[in-house]
Amino acid sequence: MITGKNYIGNELSSIGSDTYKTFDPKLNLETEWTFYEATKEEIDKAVGKAHEAFQTYKKFSGAKKAGFLEAIAEEIEALGDELIQTYCKESGLPEGRAVGERGRTMGQLRAFAQLLKEGSWVEATIDTAQPDRQPMAKTDLRKMLLPIGPIAVFGSSNFPFAFSTAGGDTASALASGCSVIVKSHPMHAGTGELVSSAVIKAAERNGMPDGIFSNLNSSGIEVGQQLVLHPKVKGVGFTGSIKGGTALYKLANERKEPIPVFAEMGSINPVVVLPSALREKGLDWAKQYAGSVMMGAGQFCTNPGLILGIKSTSLDVFINALGEEIDKLEPSCMLHPNIYNNYEKGKKELSGQGGADVVAEYEKAVAPNYAKQKVLTVNGANFLKNPKLHQEVFGPFSIVVRCADAKEMTEVLNRLEGQLTGTILGNSDELKTYSSALDALQGRVGRLIFNGVPTGVEVCPSMQHGGPFPASTDSRFTSVGVSAVKRWVRPVSFQNWPQELLPEELQNENPLAIMRIVDSEHTNKKIE
Repeated sequence: MITGKNYIGNELSSIGSDTYKTFDPKLNLETEWTFYEATKEEIDKAVGKAHEAFQTYKKFSGAKKAGFLEAIAEEIEALGDELIQTYCKESGLPEGRAVGERGRTMGQLRAFAQLLKEGSWVEATIDTAQPDRQPMAKTDLRKMLLPIGPIAVFGSSNFPFAFSTAGGDTASALASGCSVIVKSHPMHAGTGELVSSAVIKAAERNGMPDGIFSNLNSSGIEVGQQLVLHPKVKGVGFTGSIKGGTALYKLANERKEPIPVFAEMGSINPVVVLPSALREKGLDWAKQYAGSVMMGAGQFCTNPGLILGIKSTSLDVFINALGEEIDKLEPSCMLHPNIYNNYEKGKKELSGQGGADVVAEYEKAVAPNYAKQKVLTVNGANFLKNPKLHQEVFGPFSIVVRCADAKEMTEVLNRLEGQLTGTILGNSDELKTYSSALDALQGRVGRLIFNGVPTGVEVCPSMQHGGPFPASTDSRFTSVGVSAVKRWVRPVSFQNWPQELLPEELQNENPLAIMRIVDSEHTNKKIE
């Protein structure tokens, strides 16, 4: 049942007087649920509880934390149809998408649980003492990764499950040994409360400390700002706009004690279409990319918003086919009127830039908040001299750039801002011929795709979901896959430490039987 209250640890709270409602974009009406804005008192209480819970939780074994994560997945599934219906009502997304995203969310939690059970992720490294070494004795040093403290997680608008309340940021932070305070996204606060109830049930049934998880409601920016500035918050996870992410990043760095902000933000995900792809599969690629641009009403961070090709008859055929294919597809409902209005604004601004020609624009009447797709084309020279054309338009929108030659294509790629993904369509021989373009693309992205579409992010250890700014605030880390846990830890060395006081991961006996680096050797053997 949705109460509209804030979860302050295990306690439901509604001491404030300010309220708001969520919105059903398909009906173009507010929902029946009223949510209480979190007050400063509730924020302080949630963070205080998170701080205290962290002191206990960080000492729990990997197996105990794994059981907690697995229980969260079970409790989310147990919410059944009510959760799916609430998700659909607050997002305008179809039931199939809701079920699939719920499955992905549970899969993420279980993947982190497996990581904890195996245990080697802590990167235990041991250099044993050599007291007789000359000319100076070598001391005993042991190092591993330890959690940093309470983490503030901001729910995202476009993934109400997978990047929100119990999504990747929360799952990875809990796996690392950190406590979590979620700033729920106002567009799907009801979904967030239901998922929060699942987390709390899992916490209670697994003996987790009160305050290991809290969920705060807010329709504005003040609650988020207060969380980032709170001295007991030690890290931030964010998925959203460049404006929002950079604002939080600056705020965190202005603190007396700066803290890391791991923000996944904007990306136009350039696609390089080489001549062989146009000759051999141009029409097929046009159809695939029409579907990719339209997927989820274009509301994916990996949406292909920029397609580059070298001026030719084959490129013209591809562009025309892309326009025809995308015009056949029915528009979808966007997440919220605000997102729809921003889409229309961005689409209009880029369409009005000099040298931009329309390839396709859906003309039929649609229901409110349904996004009409649009594709533009410009030449390489216009794209290079107009940075506005580099901007992300969040929705079913893309620009095809006609480059004069390979040199201009490489220059365009070198001028791009940081991106989450970069794709090359062609054959392997061409990768050698266009090595300069490949090098330029590799320098701007976190994930390189060959002969595919960027939409769709596999949750697995090899996934890199992040890239140079402004795709993310730190390109060394990923927000998807089990490596995401590395964002919430720091390395700590123990010098000449008594065996019985060392973490189990660093003890001679290696009671957890994890893989470690001992005197430069990878081994799971105990130290004799």
